[in-house]
Amino acid sequence: MYNTDLPTRSELPSSRRLIRSTLMAVAAAGLLLVTVVMPAEHGIDPTGIGGVLGLKKMGEIKLALAKEAQADVQPATAGTAPAPAAPSIAAQAVAAAPAPPPVKPAAAGQTHETRVTLKPGQAAEIKLDMLKGAKVRFEWATAGGPVNFDNHGDPINAPKGFYHGYGKGRQVERDAGEIQAAFDGMHGFLWRNRTGNDVTVNLKTEGEYNALKRML
Repeated sequence: MYNTDLPTRSELPSSRRLIRSTLMAVAAAGLLLVTVVMPAEHGIDPTGIGGVLGLKKMGEIKLALAKEAQADVQPATAGTAPAPAAPSIAAQAVAAAPAPPPVKPAAAGQTHETRVTLKPGQAAEIKLDMLKGAKVRFEWATAGGPVNFDNHGDPINAPKGFYHGYGKGRQVERDAGEIQAAFDGMHGFLWRNRTGNDVTVNLKTEGEYNALKRML
């Protein structure tokens, strides 16, 4: 009646073998969690293997940069101006048909060299006013020690908690590359001095931007 041969009881794995296979899989997963995931994501390395493989340092960098980004966002949101009073009915009638916003012309090529000095624990932020798709080449170097940096951008009227990064690092003395604006807005660089002495950052920029501003 049946064309398929059914396995005999002796051919089936025993309960002991199934339990042993399950325990081995759980042990392997736990080993990966302790030696790889915890050091790389949380900077926790109970076995010391993560430090040998460089994973613990990766996790510490992630945690430090996340804390700094949160600390930098809080002062900016704390000083938000109160909302203006509601306009009168007459004003609303005038504003019922607003004129279309002016179209920004494409930015001409610009070149700047900017220098900022950071005291221990101090941060500085320089942003470029760029249109979507515009490109800027940059190069910066420090004198006096390394800094932590975060290259990022903010669109016009960015929602609370918005973040768009172009690159970040910890204890770095120089960096160079190109930023292509993902949207209209401010794009640029944040440095923080975590050393015990003054550090000077010398920034060179060249490309398509309307203005260069120090935000912090």
